Amino acid sequence: MTTLIACSHGTDSAEGRRTVEDIVDLVRARIPQTRVVQAFVDVQEPDIATVVDQEVVNDDAVVVPLLLSVGFHTAVDIAGAVKRHAGVRQSDPLGTHPLIAQILATRLRASIGGTWLDGDAVVLAAAGSSNPAAVADVEAAATRLAALIPAPVTIGYASAIEPRIPQAVQAARDAGARRVIAASHVLAPGYFAGLVQAAGADVVSAPLGADPRMADVIIDRFRSA
Repeated sequence: MTTLIACSHGTDSAEGRRTVEDIVDLVRARIPQTRVVQAFVDVQEPDIATVVDQEVVNDDAVVVPLLLSVGFHTAVDIAGAVKRHAGVRQSDPLGTHPLIAQILATRLRASIGGTWLDGDAVVLAAAGSSNPAAVADVEAAATRLAALIPAPVTIGYASAIEPRIPQAVQAARDAGARRVIAASHVLAPGYFAGLVQAAGADVVSAPLGADPRMADVIIDRFRSA
């Protein structure tokens, strides 16, 4: 039996912690025959290296990064913990999975009461990374989202690279948008969700959160690994 290690970033937000726990509980409910444990790369314990060391004593394991793009945490923290053990594999992060775009579209529709207006524009608001592969992941998510909604989609980042989310919001207004909606490309409430909320969009969608489809994404990554 292979253990699924669900490795998230970690957060000081109590709501964010509950949200991630709810996501992991959805995964457990869908695959009750599989051991599912949590690990973190920052802020919270237990850290990913400790969990990997513990779990490989009895089982093989797959680490599924509960992250939306590749980057430092996937390439250094998680990869470093994984490579020490022959029986451990690492899956892709979640963000480029087609179901993520569907969840984003659902959150957007909920944020606007289900009604799109002429002149709407969407800014996909991501955490941000200077890693080119992470940028490619966000661009892929934006392309998938644009195919699902009747509004143009641009990208803004909370950190690391340009354009920052407030700049992207203003650019959409300068281009003629009557209403700018920020699509929160974050997993749960916390620091980055707060930056999206404060970026000046007219409407901000909720984080991806504990949607049943999120569990499907995690399980698909687990099985693909």
